[in-house]
Amino acid sequence: MKKLLSFLWEIIKIAIIALLIVVPIRYFLFQPFLVRGESMEPVFHNGDYLIIDEISYRFQTPQRGEVVVFKPPQNSEQRYIKRIIGLPGEMVEIKEGEVIIYQDSKKIVLNESNYLSPGVITPGQEKVFLKEDEYFVLGDNRSASYDSRRWGPLPKNNIVGRVIFRLWPFSVFAKIETPSYSEQGGAE
Repeated sequence: MKKLLSFLWEIIKIAIIALLIVVPIRYFLFQPFLVRGESMEPVFHNGDYLIIDEISYRFQTPQRGEVVVFKPPQNSEQRYIKRIIGLPGEMVEIKEGEVIIYQDSKKIVLNESNYLSPGVITPGQEKVFLKEDEYFVLGDNRSASYDSRRWGPLPKNNIVGRVIFRLWPFSVFAKIETPSYSEQGGAE
C-alpha cells in the first residue's frame, strides 16, 4: 500500500510540475491556432494547425510580409489570420489589381509572387493612410478574404502574435519564413 501511495504521489508531483511549465508557455509565450477557411490559400489551408509567437511583438514591431493572428476590429471574440502588407506611416493603394506602398515620396509596387498563386490580382480600388500603430492586412487568397479592404486598418493592440510554425498536416511541417522585400518592392 505504501508503494502505491508513493507512486501516486510521484505522478501528482509530475503533473503539477508539467502544469507549472506548460500553462505559462501556453498563455504567455505561444498558442496554437487552427486555420478555418480559405483566405490564406495557397500558403495555409483549412485545417492547418499553427503555432503563434505571442511575445515577439512586445520587443519588436510587426514587419511587412509576416503572417499574424489577430482580433478583428469588429469582433474581438474571433481570431483571423492575414499577412501584413502596410506599415504605420505608409499609404497603401490598391489599383488595377496591384498593391502599391508609398513611403514618404517613394512608390513601391509590391511583388508578392512568392506567396500568391500565379495570376492572382488584388480586387478593389482604394487608398488608405496608416497612422501610428496601424497595419494594413490582406489574405493571400485575395478574392476570398475579409480583410483591411473591408474593415480598414488593424490596430497593433489587436495583434495576438505571428505565425512561426505549421505543425499539421505533418507532411508540410515547417518553420514559417517571412519574405524580405527588395527596394523595388519585390519579395525575395
